[in-house]
Amino acid sequence: MNKRPAAATSVVYGRLWRYVTPHKLIGVIAVVSMAATAIVEAGLVALLKPLMDETIVARSLETAKWISLAFVGIFIARGIAGFGTEVSLGYIGRSVISDLRRQVFGKFLTLPAKFFDAQAAGPLLSRMTYNVEMVAESVTSVVTIAVRDVLTVFAAFGVMLYWSPTLTMYVMIVFPIVALIVRLLGIAFRRYSNRIQQSLGDVSQVTDEIVRGNWVVKAFNGYEYEQARLDEADGRNRKQNLKLINVRALGVAVTQLVFGLSIALVVYVAGRLSAQNSLTAGEFISFFAAMMLMLQPVRRITNVNAALQRGVAAADSLFAIMDEGDEEDQGTVEIDRVKGNVRFASVGFSYGDKNGPVLQNIDLEVRSGQTLAIVGHSGSGKSTLVSLLPRFYELDSGDISIDGTSIKDLTLASLRDNISLVTQDVVLFNDTMANNLAYGQLGDCPEEDLLRAAEAAHVLDFANEMPDGLDTMVGDRGILLSGGQRQRIAIGRALLKNAPILILDEATSSLDTRSERRIQEALNELMKNRTTLVIAHRLSTVENADQIIVLHDGGIVESGTHAELIAKNGHYAALHRMQFSSETSSE
Repeated sequence: MNKRPAAATSVVYGRLWRYVTPHKLIGVIAVVSMAATAIVEAGLVALLKPLMDETIVARSLETAKWISLAFVGIFIARGIAGFGTEVSLGYIGRSVISDLRRQVFGKFLTLPAKFFDAQAAGPLLSRMTYNVEMVAESVTSVVTIAVRDVLTVFAAFGVMLYWSPTLTMYVMIVFPIVALIVRLLGIAFRRYSNRIQQSLGDVSQVTDEIVRGNWVVKAFNGYEYEQARLDEADGRNRKQNLKLINVRALGVAVTQLVFGLSIALVVYVAGRLSAQNSLTAGEFISFFAAMMLMLQPVRRITNVNAALQRGVAAADSLFAIMDEGDEEDQGTVEIDRVKGNVRFASVGFSYGDKNGPVLQNIDLEVRSGQTLAIVGHSGSGKSTLVSLLPRFYELDSGDISIDGTSIKDLTLASLRDNISLVTQDVVLFNDTMANNLAYGQLGDCPEEDLLRAAEAAHVLDFANEMPDGLDTMVGDRGILLSGGQRQRIAIGRALLKNAPILILDEATSSLDTRSERRIQEALNELMKNRTTLVIAHRLSTVENADQIIVLHDGGIVESGTHAELIAKNGHYAALHRMQFSSETSSE
């Protein structure tokens, strides 16, 4: 991803606000609740005059009684308004998080391969998790401070004075109750927080898999499947967060009610003390003002810029991803099923770095149903060459055509529907073996087709030995399976897709001889009647290929059959002798 200058705070926040405006009705509830809180605070301050003049100075117990009841009503209203504020702002915040997260995930599905080549997975996952949380905090905190806290500070301002020790003793009665509420809420918070972390881990899991396995997602058109998996995991995360918000809001409301009852008690006792000449009007007002002074809003107002900047920086990093260009898909030609004649004409390619071209002047043709083997030393451009066919990368020069039609003229979906892929680094998702076989667009295949592909790829050989059969979970990246088993599932997936063009990128290079023999049987079945491009590490596996090309320094230096290349006694023959001698010595 190209670095771009950070956008201005006003620009980012204006763009972020578009995610809030769809929730206007909830926003109105939030504003009304916050305004109600400020009005209630103003009413509380307004009670000071009759409280001092009639209850303290005039020593009227009747006034003390109705003012006590008024305080109860005020704090009930305050609790309701606070609950409405917390829940409504929480709903908006979680909705913004879900919208942002799903849009970024959807962008991951359509970004070109070169984007992932330049990015580490960790920072990308962090943006999906931590950054979106910072965005929500910014939205809700700024709104809260702009409406509720500012109005509350103006409504409840006062001067902190020394209060009455006697009344303080009565206030302390409420402390154990509040402590119990805090403890109970702490238990609930921890329970829901653990669930949130688990559900967030599921979101990170799905995201990590599509980031690492973007080739397979693209080749097998797994966009909708992956989006559905993300929506399910994100839905669980959102549900648990909303539960946490509701519990927190309820705790605030109950705590406010407890404090309201304690203040009612203090007011009544203060009236009794005043009647006994044990409390002056000044002492009571000082005590009361100290209780009602709103220190928290003042602190939040002074710290609002820090929260705002954290949210803006997080939002800017997310928008940077959203602003990245999608894969180029300007093709208009739709082909149901190609014959499989593939031609590379003067193809050149580089990754755009300072190392120069990776491929240059590549000319070759593979006829329908033939097998092309691509050999050469590491770094010669073998994997890059085959990755150009499904347009994981765009050509710098030349053209690639299928049945005479340039791949640039084909839509990406049409092109990739006709290509299957089996790589050395098998990509399996944390799902069942059946779902890994019938991945993406293959998910609706008949069960008999699935079983037929699993049998042909020798997957049933080990699946039938497991208690859940093909419904067995494979674990993260297929960690619960052996390398050979993972490879057979990848081959079965390609068989099930039944595409006319097949790419095998060193599909057996990391296997032992026994596993390779079993895999080779499955590959032979897979390659029947298909145009196949094979990147071969072990030359013994491609001796029967219709054509073999040798890549060196990004160009084709030899081409022919196995017998022809051996007779030439050139690069291929040297590679063959080197490998044969090393295999003989290892025996």
